Amino acid sequence: MPIIDLQRRMRQLGEIRLGHAVDTGRTSSKTGKPILRPEKLNRFRFTSPSREILAEVATLYGGQVQPWTPANGGPSEFEVYSQANRLPVLIPPNDAVSQWYELYAGSKCQRRCDGVTEHKKDRPCMCDPDNRECKITTRVNVMLRDVPALGQWLLISKGFYAAVTLPPAAELLAQAGGYVAGWLGMEEKLVQTDDGPARFMVPTLDVEITPAALMAGQMTGAQAVTAGPERVAITGGRPDYAALAAVATTSAAVAELYRQAVAAGHMDKALADALTTRGEALKPPATPKATSAPAPAPAPADVVHDVEIVEDDDVDAAWFQIMTAAGQLGLTTAQVEERFAEQNGGLHPATASADRLRTFLTGLKGAGA
Repeated sequence: MPIIDLQRRMRQLGEIRLGHAVDTGRTSSKTGKPILRPEKLNRFRFTSPSREILAEVATLYGGQVQPWTPANGGPSEFEVYSQANRLPVLIPPNDAVSQWYELYAGSKCQRRCDGVTEHKKDRPCMCDPDNRECKITTRVNVMLRDVPALGQWLLISKGFYAAVTLPPAAELLAQAGGYVAGWLGMEEKLVQTDDGPARFMVPTLDVEITPAALMAGQMTGAQAVTAGPERVAITGGRPDYAALAAVATTSAAVAELYRQAVAAGHMDKALADALTTRGEALKPPATPKATSAPAPAPAPADVVHDVEIVEDDDVDAAWFQIMTAAGQLGLTTAQVEERFAEQNGGLHPATASADRLRTFLTGLKGAGA
């Protein structure tokens, strides 16, 4: 029997990260150390003290295990830059998502506040609500379904969108009373500011069960996956997209695999045919798909794709106009990207030229007229 006044906590195997620190080429006048800046990634990066566990991660999701020393002076670990931006996970029923206002000095947390009470020293919140020193910090805990290690992985985000979207999802998942099979993903958000478009990565949680079934306690689908998740074979760093599609439960999940394959340069005719066939098989009968009609363009106004390919101002301008028009039509990310790919030979919008985007925008506005 466990000691009742000790909190039971699953082992943390490592962290899943959305970015990394890069050298600016400048040196601090106070410390003499290089000045670093954060940079977003379009694929997940894993860090862990265990080389062996990261070797399993690299086998599943691509990348190479290499030594890593945290910039804040923490102990040396290992890291893997994977080729995945969507991971099959098990989401715990409790403490999947937690949030605090936090203030750090190096690697040491100075304050941890819920907006009313600062819990490090049990005192009232010290921040001005309109100009906080502390940063909102959202933590997501998941188990990687296919990694042979018992424990959880932590993802930390200090962004606004993660702070407002993840907690409601976690509260709903708490109704399950057990681990729920799902997907941890990453989306790039775009916000138009006075200084131009601002882009940043946001973690997402999707589940393999409908909200209605979750609230009704109908956990059959999730239990079937958690009982025996299939490992995804990777050869030469390439995921087995067909194997992933075979265990997908929705056409949207297959469409996401299609987008990942295109973005990674892995798409060929055989794979396109296989994913298209599987996606069509999973579509609800009541939702026919128009294959010949022109389709609207990219996602709702706050979603962008794998970055770093979109560089020139014309592309940014066209992209922003597309997202504005798409938002007015109520289009989802999946609908927009899938239709764009259909009209452009499987091309992902993130790799498209400004001319292609403008042509697509014209068709989108015509469809909404």
